[in-house]
Amino acid sequence: MKLPRIMLAAPASGSGKTLITCGLLQLFLNRGKHPAAFKCGPDYIDPMFHRRVIGTPSKNLDTFFTDTNVTRYLFGKEAKKADISVLEGVMGFFDGVGGITDQASSYELAKVTDTPVILVVNAKGMSLSVVPMIQGFLNYRKDSHIKGVILNQTTKMTYSLLKKQIEQELEIKVLGYVPKSPELTIESRHLGLVTPNEIADLREKIEKLAELLEETLDIEGIFDLANQATNLEWEDVKVPNIELSIGQKAPRIGMARDEAFCFYYQDNLELLQEMGAEIVEFSPLHDKTLPSQLDGMILYGGYPELYAEELSKNSGIKEEIKQAIQRGMPYLAECGGFMYLQETMEDMKGNKYPMVGVQNGQAYATEKLGRFGYITLSTEKDNQLLWKNECIKAHEFHYFDTTDNGEDYHAKKPTGSRKWDCIHGGENYAAGYPHLYYYSNPDFAFRFLESCRKWQRNRGTVETE
Repeated sequence: MKLPRIMLAAPASGSGKTLITCGLLQLFLNRGKHPAAFKCGPDYIDPMFHRRVIGTPSKNLDTFFTDTNVTRYLFGKEAKKADISVLEGVMGFFDGVGGITDQASSYELAKVTDTPVILVVNAKGMSLSVVPMIQGFLNYRKDSHIKGVILNQTTKMTYSLLKKQIEQELEIKVLGYVPKSPELTIESRHLGLVTPNEIADLREKIEKLAELLEETLDIEGIFDLANQATNLEWEDVKVPNIELSIGQKAPRIGMARDEAFCFYYQDNLELLQEMGAEIVEFSPLHDKTLPSQLDGMILYGGYPELYAEELSKNSGIKEEIKQAIQRGMPYLAECGGFMYLQETMEDMKGNKYPMVGVQNGQAYATEKLGRFGYITLSTEKDNQLLWKNECIKAHEFHYFDTTDNGEDYHAKKPTGSRKWDCIHGGENYAAGYPHLYYYSNPDFAFRFLESCRKWQRNRGTVETE
């Protein structure tokens, strides 16, 4: 298919990719376009900003999680609904798995999707030195797909001088600049940027940035580059569907989603829905009861440590969750959701608060990232959602740990020899720190829904007021 597209990548993290991506998306909207947004890698927060701008979900594309065909399929099924697609890169352009490979890097995703790349170069404190920097990225891999450059954090005068020099020496198109604008920034915290809901004037910032980019970027040049993208081919991915008995309803899955639980992969949810699930959102922070007639629960990650006291005080829904799980309701819990199920959890100040209490452990703060990065999960145990001789891919990124991380699954890093046991699991549940990506093993998600269907048929649903 002909799918106009570009990638915004950078030499390093902190170069301004997310803000410029959001400004460009808003600019496209202002021009009457219908853009689609994607994030390279396992990041949750950047897609939240994309979604806030365009009003529709932003998707993750990750070549560690999925092979070439599945990656193209996931991109294409969303991109074909749009006029133009913007892929935001991750970290430095060539930075991939293990820090010494380009696997799962922005570069690899650009290759797999055959996407023209615009390199966002933070030129603060630099002038002519940006030329050899750009040259190095162009020469390091001859198939880099880098077709354009945007200079960030520079002045109009410096840009006018550098543009001519770069285009003459490197034969690459310079597509504009972004001046230093202290008021157009986004704050960070321990897991990355703050979330969009925490920025009161985000909409105003993005609108101002879009207006600025109209003046400083070569928008027609960007459109031309996007339209130069070659046709992309893929085979559709077939997934199994839940078979319901006569009169049986679709499995109704309660998904925790609020300020505390907001880290999830959109494609995971859509895969569950495609298989036949109904997803119903609830808030462990604000709701007093669970939604009625649930057949399963999902508690994804987020920032529960920032809301530990409020979560602890909302005792009604905590007790309902505990009773439902103790009755055998199927559930999945990842990272922050796993922490919420512990006996206690610390907040950022070290204060301990009682939580749901279905996991026999305590969640506590650490001083550094624990078990950070990609992993492949397997198991040698029977009666698990993940079967023997299978694997599912996942990612960990957390500054907290627990006193009991489980031992039903086995985690292995893609590079080196590091491995460990993790996750509390059974034939209808899995709870632990890893964030799972279902398209790396759709059967895992299907078995979870099958267990929810059986729960509905054999045990009845959880009734609430």
